[in-house]
Amino acid sequence: MQTATSLKEYRKELKQALDQDFQRRVLDAFAQAYPTGRAKAFAHTDLKELISTIAQRKDRSVQRMDELLDQFKVRAESLGIHVHLAATDREANEIIARIAKDSKCRNIVKSKSMTAEETLLNHALEEQGLTVTETDLGEWIIQLRNEGPSHMVMPAIHLSREEVGRLFSEVTGTDQGTDIESLVKVARRELRQRFVDADMGISGANFAIAESGTLGLVTNEGNARLVTTLPRVHVALLGLDKLLPSLDDALTILKGLPRNATGQDITSYVTWITGAVECAPGPDGRKEMHVVFLDNGRRALARDPVFSQALRCVRCGACANVCPIYRLVGGHKYGHIYIGAIGLILTYFMHGLKADMNLVQNCLNCQACKDVCVAGIDLPRLIKEVQSLIQGQGRRPVLNTGLATVLTHRRLFHGLLRAGKLGQKPVKKGPYLRHLPHFLVSQEHDFKALPALAPKAFRDQWPKLKTSVTRPKYRVGLFTGCLQDFVYPEQLVQAVQFLTKHGIQVKFAPEQGCCGLPLLMVGEKEAAGEVAKHNIRAVDPNEVDFILTLCASCGSHLKENYPLLVEQEPGLQVKARQFADKIIDFSSFVYTRLQPTRSMFQGQGPRTAYHAPCHLCRGLGVTTGPRELLQQAGLEYTSTPDEETCCGLGGTYSLKFPEVSSEIVNTKLKRLEEEKVDILATDCPGCIMQLRGTAAKRGKGMEVLHTVEALTRQLCLRQI
Repeated sequence: MQTATSLKEYRKELKQALDQDFQRRVLDAFAQAYPTGRAKAFAHTDLKELISTIAQRKDRSVQRMDELLDQFKVRAESLGIHVHLAATDREANEIIARIAKDSKCRNIVKSKSMTAEETLLNHALEEQGLTVTETDLGEWIIQLRNEGPSHMVMPAIHLSREEVGRLFSEVTGTDQGTDIESLVKVARRELRQRFVDADMGISGANFAIAESGTLGLVTNEGNARLVTTLPRVHVALLGLDKLLPSLDDALTILKGLPRNATGQDITSYVTWITGAVECAPGPDGRKEMHVVFLDNGRRALARDPVFSQALRCVRCGACANVCPIYRLVGGHKYGHIYIGAIGLILTYFMHGLKADMNLVQNCLNCQACKDVCVAGIDLPRLIKEVQSLIQGQGRRPVLNTGLATVLTHRRLFHGLLRAGKLGQKPVKKGPYLRHLPHFLVSQEHDFKALPALAPKAFRDQWPKLKTSVTRPKYRVGLFTGCLQDFVYPEQLVQAVQFLTKHGIQVKFAPEQGCCGLPLLMVGEKEAAGEVAKHNIRAVDPNEVDFILTLCASCGSHLKENYPLLVEQEPGLQVKARQFADKIIDFSSFVYTRLQPTRSMFQGQGPRTAYHAPCHLCRGLGVTTGPRELLQQAGLEYTSTPDEETCCGLGGTYSLKFPEVSSEIVNTKLKRLEEEKVDILATDCPGCIMQLRGTAAKRGKGMEVLHTVEALTRQLCLRQI
């Protein structure tokens, strides 16, 4: 649980987390192994269809939440179960404490429950003088350490066997060593008597089946079955979002949950509980059983047209598994109670603005979480929506005001860039800036060489470019983006020459400006909408066959977000969808429309790797084209580890969290250097700035190029 009250303090906590070597190693190893295990588990499954089905069923259930609750209550009470509804986390704790008091319970055993973590149930019960013991191995370990979970599925993943061995030695008063099997036996021995002595067992539940009053629990340890059967009182605490109409709905989700969480086809235990157990030491020979449903904002979320999809979450933890930030800093600094991307969203609604205001900024928008979510939640969008809400409550940084003012006024923005070209002369050396004052670039930001503004922007070179084509195969409108227009114009020039040479008519609208993604990244949704309106009017989609961009981030933003940003604008929304439908990235256009042959290129080129920009491979779903192009061009393409892992730029992210950004990019480049790569190709100028600038600082000689630059180098002389 991060405890910082300011962004500066939060960054200090992140630095401390980065220094935890064991956590870094174990999370890195897990992150590398997880995609393979997940892919194997889903190998014979139509994953897109399954995700769509889970999303639809969860959405329908959420919209029927009150109806399903009433149905569950009637059915469960007919089976001897007491059903409660708690409006808030405090009320849930009070209900359970009252049940313990009325039932004269003193000793409580618990199985793993994120909902109980949400309400801080253990603390509330202990304040009432009750003894509470976590019985899941990982949860028991962190309870002994007085910590919260660092992962929703693997709560103690951050701890080494040495740390656990020392902890168990302290608990037992005897040296327990570090052998994992022996440590597990220690836990079993220590917990066994707790089960026997317990008056009450508290569990969570993954499913609540309305038609039968059944609870479903998905676990990998036998402790949950002991918790729910041995004590004379069983209390299940779960969110209203766990309600489902039928067993079939639960079984459908079960096809995705364990596979997405841990790569298992099915967990060790799937337990179904229907009705209070008879022949038990309770009233009338029947076990006393209670189900406490928690609202805590869920009903309000269910009615929200945007955020209701957050209630689809099945608590698999996959959004943390693939997150490059979680991979470095762990869950205690990348979550409040709920961990990972879903935690950045739920924290605001369940634990408030103060708990989330720093966390929600710590997102690269790499879309890995969205790509892996088995419930199809658009997590990156919801994170930015929360950030916008927080800023609307008076938490707007000064940087945001300046950025919104500049980027919504194209002439002002471009004027400042042109002025910057002159102002940079004293600190310019070749293609980079040097010796910048520390008030402009602190030591944390100095991990990469910053590119200088180009002597002449692309828009100023455009009038002299030869773009006339007789009987063109296609007409494309070029969307340039800021970085390539003013920093890397040579990439656009080469693209225009390449396309014109191969019969493509290229058009450029000088009135276009920044795509607006930097604004959305800092939560300036309204300003991003203004930029979108400007560009949709500047680049008319009806005048071209495609709108082509060499920037993956621009392309993904234009395609995914423009229709959302103007969805309340009649007429313009139609144009936005037409605009989005015609977006295509350079590599995909060349690969699918020009279909170049090997004969167009010269002999074998140097050893080349590819960095897949997040917004290309996930945002636009482009994976094959760029790699095929590199091979067709005669480059010695080699697949490398973490090819689709974020470079750590994240637009303004590297400005806010340079310590995390630098770790991500340096780790990536180190692995590429170990592969003895000569050229690293990519399709995003932002990635080029991050990778090229950091590679220059490292001084290892690896060259970072845009795909168009790599292709152009390999063209036969007669093709140039």
